[in-house]
Parts: sequence; structure tokens; C-alpha cells
Amino acid sequence: MDAQQFFTASRVAIVAGKGGVGKTTVSAALARAAALSGLSTLIVEVEGKSGLASMFGKAPLAYDQMVLSEAAEGAAEVTARTLTPDDALLEYLHDHGMSRLSKRLMSTGALDVVATAVPGIKDILVLGKVKQIERAAAAGAAGSPDYVVLDAPAAGHAIRFLQSARGLVDAVKVGPINTQASEVLELLTDPARCQVLLVALPEETPVNELVETAFSLEDKVGVSLGPVVVNGLYPEMGGLEADPEAAAEAVGTTLRPGEADDLAAAAQFRRDRSALQRHQLDRLAEQLPLPQLRLPYLFNADLGPADIDTLAAALLEGIDALPRMVPAGARDGGSA
Repeated sequence: MDAQQFFTASRVAIVAGKGGVGKTTVSAALARAAALSGLSTLIVEVEGKSGLASMFGKAPLAYDQMVLSEAAEGAAEVTARTLTPDDALLEYLHDHGMSRLSKRLMSTGALDVVATAVPGIKDILVLGKVKQIERAAAAGAAGSPDYVVLDAPAAGHAIRFLQSARGLVDAVKVGPINTQASEVLELLTDPARCQVLLVALPEETPVNELVETAFSLEDKVGVSLGPVVVNGLYPEMGGLEADPEAAAEAVGTTLRPGEADDLAAAAQFRRDRSALQRHQLDRLAEQLPLPQLRLPYLFNADLGPADIDTLAAALLEGIDALPRMVPAGARDGGSA
């Protein structure tokens, strides 16, 4: 599939997954891949504590948009911002001429009181801002990004986060809250506007949770699921069956006492890891028949811009191998 086609199929990509699977790293790589395809990209971070900016060698994110990666020949820029419910509410009230009220609400903690009385209201404030960004992008407003990557909360919270719109539509029948929730729900359930990319490691528990999350999101929210991103794959290696001493002799060297056993143990670990990966990839494909985008394990404690470019290149290679998307009308025989 052409990368431009992939990234323009939906204007918003929500990246979600179990904590510890590299969800934020995937968000960064996805944004960079879109930028390398010529699309200006905005990353929206909602938990306010990720190390996303440091992966681009930048200072921590704030509510105001900042540039993570400059536009260059063959690549558009990547920008990012943090969205919190308090900041989203302040901006909403300011835009509606209620700046003085907004300061009083924040100083008295009124938002927390409202959030307790109306579950899901904080999530709707954030998602409502994402919807506003997406609408501006669709209208071609100046300064709007071509593509938005939402680094969602971890899997359990992600379901509640994305389900908040449907819950509020059912609970609040009239008024601005109902309108906002309805508009957010329209965004989430329109595959031309939004899709969810779930992230997992090639291990049993993350795969189990990804499959469970996928079915929950489809059943409870009605979102469109994009390819699954499998992160942290060890590359396959040849020569692991060789006898260490014979291999050393073949290249004209010798091993010190104990090194042959250490090398044999390391080779066995790598074989076991590769077998585990293959099993989990097959199991994931069987239980969740979605395309897979696979990212390599990077042997670095702290990822930097070069690492993000490596992962972005792997994503683009995986996207290129995906089957070409067929418009819905063509799949349905052209019927209306």
C-alpha cells in the first residue's frame, strides 16, 4: 500500500495498548513516518507524563504546540502538545467569552466536582479538543496538521476514555454536553476520520490484552481498527545452532574456559525468544485477523531521533507491504 494512501485514509490515528508495550514510542514513530511521507503531523499526548519529546531531543511538552521535528527536504514537520481536561476547559470557556468564570472554576476545583457527578466529562473535554483539531484539518484551516496521532491512555483506561462519548450521549439527553459527546462519537465511529492502532509486544499477556481490547472497542465504542503494531521484535539470526568451539576454530581463534558454555546459553536464549515471537505472532493473527506492522527491538536504554527514524522506516516498509485499500463502494459492488 502506498504510504500516502495509508496516512490519508483517516485524519486521526489513536494509538493504544497495555502499559509497557511502547505505545508512546509507536506514536512517535508513526508521526515521523507520516512526516516522511510528506504530511505535517501533530502528536497529542493526554497523560502529561510521557517521554515523547525526549525521543526527539526536545524539552517536555506543554499545552501550547511545539515543533519536535523540523520540515526538511522530503519530510514535513512533526509537532506535539499535551491536552489535559483543565486546559481544554479553560480554552473552551475562553473561546465562549467566559474567561473570568474559567479562572474561578479552576481555583475552586469545580471541575473535579463536575467530573464526579458526570463520569466521562474529563475525557470528553480532551476528545472534544481533538475533534476540533480534526475539523480544522478537514477544512484546510491555516496551520492545521494533515495528520493527528493521539497517544491514548493505557489499554484499560483507553476503553473508558473512548467509551465516554457514548456513555454521555446516553446519560445526558440535551444541552452542550450531549452535543459535544455526539460530535465526538461521530468522529470516533467514522473510519474516514479516525482509526485505532493497537500496540502489543510478542508475548502472551500483551497479546491477550490486545485481543480483548480490540473486541471491547469494536463492541462498546464502534471504532475502526487499523493494523496491529507488534513492537520489540528481536531480529531473526542465523548460525545459532553452530558449536561455539568449532565456530571459533573456523575463524582462527580460541575461546577461554567457560566462554563456549556462555555462548551456547546465549544462542539457546535467542532461539527460545525467536520461537516465542513466532508463536505469539501466529496466535495474534489467528485470534485477531488484522494486518500486522512489526517493529524491531532497539537495544538502547534511551531512544533518540535516530532511533525514531529507524522505527519510522520499519513502519513505512510494513505499510508498503500491506494490501492496497479498496474503497467501500467497490467492496460493496458500487451499491449506495
